Amino acid sequence: MIPRKTIEELISKHSLLEKDLSSIDIDKKLFAEKSKEYSEINEIINDAKKYLSFEKDKIELEKILKDKDSDKEFLKMAEIELKDLETEFEKNEKKLKLFLLPKDEADKKNAIIEIRAGTGGLEASLFASDLFKMYEKVSHKKKWNIELISISRSEAGGLKEVIASIKGNNIYSTLKYESGVHRVQRVPDTETQGRVHTSAATVAVLPEAEEVDLKINDSDLRIDVFRAGGPGGQSVNTTDSAVRITHLPSGLSVSQQDEKSQHKNKAKGMKILRSRLYELERNRIDQERSKDRKSKIGTGDRSERIRTYNFPQGRVTDHRINLTLHKLEEFLEGEMFDEMIESLTLRAQEESLSNL
Repeated sequence: MIPRKTIEELISKHSLLEKDLSSIDIDKKLFAEKSKEYSEINEIINDAKKYLSFEKDKIELEKILKDKDSDKEFLKMAEIELKDLETEFEKNEKKLKLFLLPKDEADKKNAIIEIRAGTGGLEASLFASDLFKMYEKVSHKKKWNIELISISRSEAGGLKEVIASIKGNNIYSTLKYESGVHRVQRVPDTETQGRVHTSAATVAVLPEAEEVDLKINDSDLRIDVFRAGGPGGQSVNTTDSAVRITHLPSGLSVSQQDEKSQHKNKAKGMKILRSRLYELERNRIDQERSKDRKSKIGTGDRSERIRTYNFPQGRVTDHRINLTLHKLEEFLEGEMFDEMIESLTLRAQEESLSNL
């Protein structure tokens, strides 16, 4: 249940905004800010009012059902009405919970996604490739723009590492729960005994930071240039186009060599570095705010095993919310992705609301 006080405060805020917007003395900038806030609350205000009246309506219907002298037809109607009321209440509660989820300033940002093959050798790199293809399909379905920043391939079409930028509406809020260790259980093509192997890949999702989000002093950077190398140590370029950027205060380092241009490699490297530093700072602030709280969802811990993709059983299981979908192939095609994200978002909100 959402605390009654929380809903009452929401309704009161809606009334105050309505009053403020009708004032002739309000300036244009403040009017625009309050209009946006009013518009957001206005979408769920009727649900909020219905939510408050639920208990009263429920008690009245239960009184009718307890009355033995009531007409049978009337009792049947009251029973149906109570079921409808409870169904509507559940829908309203879910909608309100999603709205009340504490707003993260990074939710509306684009995202940098980094996928790395973990334990499992060649099979792990093939799984990393499968994960990247899944995110590509999700991006295509949602009409997001995905741009490759760097890629390191392995044998047989696998990926050792891939970093990409994804742009669109509310990207980070959708993908932020993907950070962590993804585990796969399947029989590799090279396995002659039919044994199931377990491999893993890590996913990191960072909000793409703009220059306005984080100021990086040039004096804090060490930039090294070197000749780009290909597989087996062969030279890819005859000029020193590869770039390594080290942020001295934090020790974070980014290397970039995918482009032939040193300037382009530096720009891509700075994009990754800025996002990693921004996420580092966000995590520091979050830890200070929630020293007494432990959330199982959205911790962003890259060492945390979050999901298992079991091919023999055709299922995908998210361990944070104990949700299993028996449609693995559809999930990898991006078909069931929204169902997983909505469940994770709702659970994260429930944890947040329990701390109110």
